[in-house]
Amino acid sequence: MEYVTLGKTGLKVSRICLGCMTYGEPASGELKGGRHAWALDEQESQPFLRQALDLGINFFDTANVYSSGASEEVLGRFLKSNARRESVVIATKVHGVMRDEPNGSGLSRKAIFFELDASLRRLGTDYVDLYQIHRWDYETPIEETLEALHDLVKSGKVRYIGASSMYAWQFTKALYLADLHGWTRFVSMQNHYNLLYREEEREMMPLCQSEGIGVIPWSPLARGRLARPWQTETTKRYETDQFGMKLYSQTQEADRKIVDRLGEIAGRRGVARAQVALAWMLGKQGITAPIVGATKPHHLQDAIAAVSLRLSPEEISVLEESYVPHPVLGHS
Repeated sequence: MEYVTLGKTGLKVSRICLGCMTYGEPASGELKGGRHAWALDEQESQPFLRQALDLGINFFDTANVYSSGASEEVLGRFLKSNARRESVVIATKVHGVMRDEPNGSGLSRKAIFFELDASLRRLGTDYVDLYQIHRWDYETPIEETLEALHDLVKSGKVRYIGASSMYAWQFTKALYLADLHGWTRFVSMQNHYNLLYREEEREMMPLCQSEGIGVIPWSPLARGRLARPWQTETTKRYETDQFGMKLYSQTQEADRKIVDRLGEIAGRRGVARAQVALAWMLGKQGITAPIVGATKPHHLQDAIAAVSLRLSPEEISVLEESYVPHPVLGHS
């Protein structure tokens, strides 16, 4: 495993981050109160969390809304029993609906303070290494959000703060206001980025490079679409993931060409498709650690193998040349 610093901080994280949205408590429907039909329960999740530690992954990402808090509980109990707190980096997020009431979501000072304490209880720790705003809150002044996050850092409950999925102008505004007021700056951006969705290359990625922001993309395998031949495998997630269908339903002809060429390169290399897709991402300047989910043992094995896989300029060109502009998706 390789380790790199997160943005301009001194925090060292593994080049692969384990995404924990899959772990928690399954729902009977596609999505109910943050619960997914394809989530694994605690017993089913344990082997993948163990495998991550054994492979040298020290970076774990979850959110308060994943399985309505159960993801944080599963992750927290596992790490408390199997790892020293100082040896792992725990990231979680705040914004989504946790309760059906006026202050049950969002990024107000009230919501942030309450939700962090709730996350800490579920995670079984007295601090979070990286606390991220899950989306932009259009109903709360960003100044209120930034000052609240700054106060949490100063309280010792949060070590660093990050953001996820917004427009570059919004992120620029947040960075500017933090500097203007002397508040804690965002150190990371968790954005939607992969071979099938590269709109972040237009503004967000250059901004992050210029400002020294660590980039930790979500859905680096396009919710599994880059890990298998075009629409040849059906899984419970593929069949019930309505959000994923919205993300990858409008440019299917171009996307299929990319998936086919990915398969050709993987075949010539004699490696899994996921390795090639992740190697492409890891080779991009500014990428810190893709957030990878795992429900089968080979998922993390492929992710780790991708860290040392180097693609040629010709292979990169073949993977990229069929891309067409996509609607901006993933910010809500």
